[in-house]
Amino acid sequence: MRIPFWKMEGAGNDFILVDDRQETFPCTDKTWLISIAARRRGVGCEGIILIQPSRAADISMRFFNPDGTEVEMCGNGIRCLARLACEIKAAPPDMKIETKAGILSAKVEGRLVKLEMPPPAAWRLKRTLKLPGQELTYSFVNVGVPHVVVETNDLDVCDVAQMGRAIRYHEEFSPGGTNANFITVTGDHALRIRTYERGVEGETLACGTGITASALVAARLGKITPPVQVTTAGGDVLTVDFRLSGDEVSELTLLGPARHVFEGVLEYPSHE
Repeated sequence: MRIPFWKMEGAGNDFILVDDRQETFPCTDKTWLISIAARRRGVGCEGIILIQPSRAADISMRFFNPDGTEVEMCGNGIRCLARLACEIKAAPPDMKIETKAGILSAKVEGRLVKLEMPPPAAWRLKRTLKLPGQELTYSFVNVGVPHVVVETNDLDVCDVAQMGRAIRYHEEFSPGGTNANFITVTGDHALRIRTYERGVEGETLACGTGITASALVAARLGKITPPVQVTTAGGDVLTVDFRLSGDEVSELTLLGPARHVFEGVLEYPSHE
């Protein structure tokens, strides 16, 4: 079976996207998903995204990590999906997208896409976490997927790989684990971020939900006010906007780029 695909990236997160409105993509073949996501032997990506039909919205999204696991959503991935869905006329520029984190709105504005993010939940602010050889202060919030946020004054030398992995697999966040974000506040409306992403199992150039979670945590701690300009490890700047009234967050959006890289064809091997 030959499967056309698009390679796209959003703020340094790269994805394989497939128009699967006929629902024929072999997404249950985890070994094959891992092989096409592999950097050296496959196309290489940080996520495989399927555009599928929906009875509740314009389209639905399924998202698979490079390790073959399916997760609820991906902020940068949804923005890429929204731009592609608009271009192939699978959805209008102002669209509703069904995800496992709920139905979200997206608006395509050329190369930029503004995404309505899920309401934050499961807040934990200024908690202590014991890691091997150290204790750190962290905050936690779920914005469709779980995120830990840790503030540091030494973002450039922070050992994101080691600390991120320790946080990601810590028993405090079992059984599903968590993503880990390390931030430095750089202004009244600005911060920098580095992210260890669950499923990728390493540092990524950007993570849309991590960017959103970090902006929300920093605002809840009184360190910044929206709109928040977030500079990623890849140098892109995304905007998180929201209304914050006490503990309540509303009108939460993420604005950033979605860019085409190339198109190609995947070959799914016959097992006959």
